[in-house]
Amino acid sequence: MHTRRLLANRHKNKRRRTGDVIIPVTNTEETADVITNMDDQAGELTGYNGAARVKERLDKRHQARIEDVERRKEAKESHAAAKESVDYFLATFYGERAAIEELLLRSRDSDGAAAAEKLEEAADKTVHLQKFLTDSMVFLTTYDQRQAQAALQKLQTSLAETREQALPKKKFGFRARAKASDPTPDQDGASEKCPSTQVDGPPAPVQCGFSHISDQVLTKTASEVQKEDVLLSHLSNCKVRLYGNPSTLHLKHIDRCEILCGPVSTSVFVDHCQHSTLVLACQQLRTHNAVDTRVYLHVTSRAIVEDCRGVSFAPFSWSYPALEEHFRASGLDPDPDRNNWDQVDDFNWLAAGTHSPNWAVIPEAERRTTWEA
Repeated sequence: MHTRRLLANRHKNKRRRTGDVIIPVTNTEETADVITNMDDQAGELTGYNGAARVKERLDKRHQARIEDVERRKEAKESHAAAKESVDYFLATFYGERAAIEELLLRSRDSDGAAAAEKLEEAADKTVHLQKFLTDSMVFLTTYDQRQAQAALQKLQTSLAETREQALPKKKFGFRARAKASDPTPDQDGASEKCPSTQVDGPPAPVQCGFSHISDQVLTKTASEVQKEDVLLSHLSNCKVRLYGNPSTLHLKHIDRCEILCGPVSTSVFVDHCQHSTLVLACQQLRTHNAVDTRVYLHVTSRAIVEDCRGVSFAPFSWSYPALEEHFRASGLDPDPDRNNWDQVDDFNWLAAGTHSPNWAVIPEAERRTTWEA
């Protein structure tokens, strides 16, 4: 019985499924050969696809390694370039500062025209040094910025003191150009007696300005302030207009005043100012002990506030006929895109990533654009 069934199966065309192929089978030997051939072909196909996938993975891994090496190389080059920039700045800045200090020393040992020539050269170098610092702010650390700004401020003060010693000017009084009634005798006398007021220690000596005046409209023309170190001190409830291009501007003990000044070649220093409005254009602004003060500012470096509260900022918005000419004379770039009016460093607020509570931006709806005296 078993033999007869086996023979029947050999002569019967039976269809057997192997994978996805239907194979007609006539006998056991043929079936074995067909299955063996298909297994060989499947093995070859599987081996080919596997090798291709392995090669693809190796190629991707190799490409990723190449890209990683390139990224590391670029990062290293960028770090090296930044370090070279900082190193170049430090070497150049402090080298120039030493050269200016040497000029100041030599001017003290000179007389007349020789001293004046050296002081003029020192002043020009100081202006260029301020511009060099401003242009380098983008890659300097906060520490390097503060150190350089402090060194520059000290240099400017030394320059002013040396100029005062070497080239003393005849004393004169500051008389208010009042649009209102004439000043009282006491006020006028105070103005006459304070040609060079010193406040809180020895500030940079100055040659023009206003001191100890209240309730007046005060004006200086471009010819009066051109390249001068200007001091405004102990003013109360005054409106001040300084047309022109001062070298530096010092504001001390200002209360309830409105002060507008043309482009200042170097720095503006504010100390003890309250309930006032300032409109300023300069390379550097340093503000100390200010309270409830609004500043409309054009500045090419970062402004600095210290021991202040309630100080707010907006872009410079004053205009008068010769303003563009005075910007050119000052060396400042009037381009609004170069104005860092809202880039403020608070030396009393060191919490990284958190805005200082001591200063703010004036809302656009509250900003002034007209300044009638």
